[in-house]
Amino acid sequence: MPRLLVAPLSSLENVISSHAPSHLVSLLSPEHMIETPRGFEASRHLKLGVNDIVDPAAGPAPPARNHVEALLAFSRGWNAEEPLLIHCWAGISRSMASAFTILCDRLGPGHEIEIARAMRQRAPHAQPNRLLVSHADEALGRSGKMLAALDAMGPPLVVEEGVTTEFPLAGL
Repeated sequence: MPRLLVAPLSSLENVISSHAPSHLVSLLSPEHMIETPRGFEASRHLKLGVNDIVDPAAGPAPPARNHVEALLAFSRGWNAEEPLLIHCWAGISRSMASAFTILCDRLGPGHEIEIARAMRQRAPHAQPNRLLVSHADEALGRSGKMLAALDAMGPPLVVEEGVTTEFPLAGL
């Protein structure tokens, strides 16, 4: 079944062994970026060195438009025959924003709120990084609809670390 997986870094090895994803996206601060896990070709591992900040002036390495463009290009090269795994440190913000972006791209315009509601249902802890989503909204030409969908999600369940969450590409 075509699906995205979102996980915290602490679950990475377990998720790789139990779900056998074909592609991997790592969103970690540049100084904490991981090496490509054994069994993955470097071309199937996208490393985005970004900090989990929502104000570009708040610190180094904020999410930027070029990160979203790299994510979209990478995900468009994924044939969806095996899962695509996305992780960040906690599996709550950067990785959820990336999953939201890929789902919005794959499902097309007009599905933003449906995707956001499905994300909240499947991942009560999800708190997609607004700066990353803002860049995605621009890149995908959604005119603020992706940010409005985040607002429609409601508040997240506050946790220190998320759990591995699956998002099918159909039948959210």
